[in-house]
Amino acid sequence: MEEEQFRKFLKKSGRSDSAVAQIDSFLSEFDSFYSKRNPGKPPSKVSLIDLEDFVAEIESIPKVSAKKHLWALAYWFDFVKKPELLQAVRDMRHERIKKTPFKVGKFVNVNQDYVQRLLESGIENVTQMLDAGRTPTLRQELADKTRIPLDSIIEFVKLSDLTRVGALRSVRARLYHDAGVDTPEKLAGWNPEELRQMFLEFIEKSGFEGIAPLPKEVLNAVESAKKLPKIVEY
Repeated sequence: MEEEQFRKFLKKSGRSDSAVAQIDSFLSEFDSFYSKRNPGKPPSKVSLIDLEDFVAEIESIPKVSAKKHLWALAYWFDFVKKPELLQAVRDMRHERIKKTPFKVGKFVNVNQDYVQRLLESGIENVTQMLDAGRTPTLRQELADKTRIPLDSIIEFVKLSDLTRVGALRSVRARLYHDAGVDTPEKLAGWNPEELRQMFLEFIEKSGFEGIAPLPKEVLNAVESAKKLPKIVEY
């Protein structure tokens, strides 16, 4: 019944029969992914980390973008009235269409007062953060200018540096950072299987809200980190 209502919703939104079929196809891919990783868990419990991991799996194939999947998911979250997830998929799709850098305020568990101070200093996204904090001297100058503690400036820089790996964004970047894998250089030194096991243990012990990355995601992250040039001096 809900699927029938959803199709009516799409038709009222002006979607053609071919567009409806495309949306159904992309949503089926997400449903398959979600049910495999969350057996017995209802679709109503979809989280941001589920979305990030789904996108990471789609984009683990070189030159493949998840923007069409995000397009389909946006219709679904609009239909089921999930405004936070709707905004999240819209933001992720916008990044892929416009290729805009990730905003530092989107990281999970960052001090939003500090985010505002960074904005007032002209720092909105990870590219600007890395440019402003790439050396110890620059980080200290930024801390003095913004009245943000130096350790918090370093946290913003490290989170921003991790986004260069690819699929590490709001939740994933926070997980890697808090688990101690807080730079691409550290990530590159890990064995993927051992890294995933470490994440499983860290999440269980710390109570981190989320689940460990999939094996394929961890493998891709390590391989990607190995190819990145070092741009930040720690």
